[in-house]
Amino acid sequence: MEVPIYQVDAFTSRQFGGNPAAVCPLEFWLPAQTMQAIAMENNLAETAFVVPEGDRFGLRWFTPAIEIDLCGHATLAAAYVLSEYRGVAGNRIVFDSRSGELIVTRGAEGRLTLNFPSLPADRVDPPARLIEGLGTQPLEILGVKDFYLVVYPSEQDIRTLQPNMEALRTLDRFGVIVTARSAEAEVDFVSRFFAPGAGIDEDPVTGSAHCTLTPYWSQRLNKKTMTARQISPRGGELRVENVGDRILISGQVAPYLKGTITVENA
Repeated sequence: MEVPIYQVDAFTSRQFGGNPAAVCPLEFWLPAQTMQAIAMENNLAETAFVVPEGDRFGLRWFTPAIEIDLCGHATLAAAYVLSEYRGVAGNRIVFDSRSGELIVTRGAEGRLTLNFPSLPADRVDPPARLIEGLGTQPLEILGVKDFYLVVYPSEQDIRTLQPNMEALRTLDRFGVIVTARSAEAEVDFVSRFFAPGAGIDEDPVTGSAHCTLTPYWSQRLNKKTMTARQISPRGGELRVENVGDRILISGQVAPYLKGTITVENA
């Protein structure tokens, strides 16, 4: 069978920036092992699969190694693909996912806004391998289900971090968010995200991480609306808003590729 595929750069207004995601619109779900194989073949941080379900869409995400519960940039990409290429009208798309209902709305200048669950972190006793893997002592370490949130004194600490991916790969949580206040007045905080346990050494821009970063920095800075920058080599810009048990994450999308996958024995 033939499966359409689109690739877009999310959380950026320019090609070759932000975080690339593949999107495969389907008429019905393929076997999980087939979707995992497609994601592995794509070798991007995430491949999103979408299936129409009435006036909503089912949405699943796969890294090259595993299926995950939540992904921001590939959700942004999926909404863009559905509205730009698949004839879905209106300024609001609703997805059903392993993390519940997710809503994407379109605003001015092509900016898309994710409505995601808030995932605040709590203080944890970190495993020794986490400090070993990061190589430097942070200010504090918190945790949520899938991630550690590691806070450093300065943006420079985040920029110069050179993690030991083999050590991070052995952790009990697949992702590590590192963050600090921004050195620039127009940006509130910066971050990077490492997930070697999920087949992604460093993710360029991570929407789901901002479900944890936003409540943390909202409390520390006493601000509901903030500007964030993920300072990976590709880089990305996000506008985030803390609205209680939900987080609004806004960004732009740059199209890159569209084509067809031939899948045998699907």
